[in-house]
Amino acid sequence: MKIRDQEILIPTSMVGNYPNPRWWDASFARAFTGDQEPPDALVREALEDAVAAIAKDQENAGLDIISDGRVHGDNYADQALYYYYRRLGYNLKGGYLGFPIYSRLHAGTLDQAVKRHGSIMVEQARALKRATKKPTKIQYTGIQVLAQATNDLHYPSSRERAMAIATAINEDLREVDALGVDFIQLDEFTWPYGFEDWAIEAFNRAVEGVKNAQIIVHVCWGNWGGTPAYLPDDTAKSGEIFDLTQRRGDEPAATASVVPKSYEARIDVLNLENCGRRSDDMSGLDTLRANPLPDNVCFWAGVIDVKSTVTETAGQVAGRIRRLLQVIPADRLGVTTDCGLILLQRYIAIEKLRALVAGTELVRAELGK
Repeated sequence: MKIRDQEILIPTSMVGNYPNPRWWDASFARAFTGDQEPPDALVREALEDAVAAIAKDQENAGLDIISDGRVHGDNYADQALYYYYRRLGYNLKGGYLGFPIYSRLHAGTLDQAVKRHGSIMVEQARALKRATKKPTKIQYTGIQVLAQATNDLHYPSSRERAMAIATAINEDLREVDALGVDFIQLDEFTWPYGFEDWAIEAFNRAVEGVKNAQIIVHVCWGNWGGTPAYLPDDTAKSGEIFDLTQRRGDEPAATASVVPKSYEARIDVLNLENCGRRSDDMSGLDTLRANPLPDNVCFWAGVIDVKSTVTETAGQVAGRIRRLLQVIPADRLGVTTDCGLILLQRYIAIEKLRALVAGTELVRAELGK
């Protein structure tokens, strides 16, 4: 894959969420707003130091692409939802979400038009660019996720809400793009449970006008509290708590729920949770065989299980990559963690990143690169 002016065979990257330095969580994460601060501001110095520490962990592991780590907020919910609510003008009153895996989180309430209240990821992108000379990636929560996780008292339809969110996020993406970031990633982790009729339109609106960065969509099947979400069967009734032990037939194949529909999005890279914790992940290769990647899209697969505290061996990682190469050409394949590492201890996350790189290097050697 060509990154900047260099061909990198099977590039390595982490999905994005990473355990913050604990000193950051103990203080600064609770007050960080995302706004620009003066050069001598304490919070700006802290942000740059925290991002530099996270970048250093990735560089020491040998990753090819360095991610921001999502230091905004001191927990997953702050990073994935509540930080965005505040930046987009929500208030944090609202009922619990209706997603099985995220039911402990609550929806923000929207009682006014969505508007970007200051930058969202611009300061993190600036800090990351200062911290590393390697290719960089900035990560955002997806548009469908944010639109669905809303108690909406303002817009007359979900489409209008989604397009307003996409327009606000687009302002931020274009500003980050102008800084020279190499990749911009949107996490659409509710796509496996159904595409809204506006999902692709809203995604494409969010990335409109991005000229320099390559666009990644990351799709996973849940990373909250240790259990992936699930789909009921057609016997489930609205509002019912579905008993998985009463399922009639097999659970829908994971990859088939997003491929080929995700190809309609304006993306350069499709990054799926793959090869890791789900038993049907490798069966997704059949879906990819039947629905080949568009010529302009690369495929990145998760080969590190972020739910397990046991670090994979280089051999295990290499074996997963070899299976992927049966379907995906080496020059269009990249490997990542299967989701964010934030729920692990940092020392475990570091070892998993090293295993990711070590396994990739074994395969590169076999390919003569």
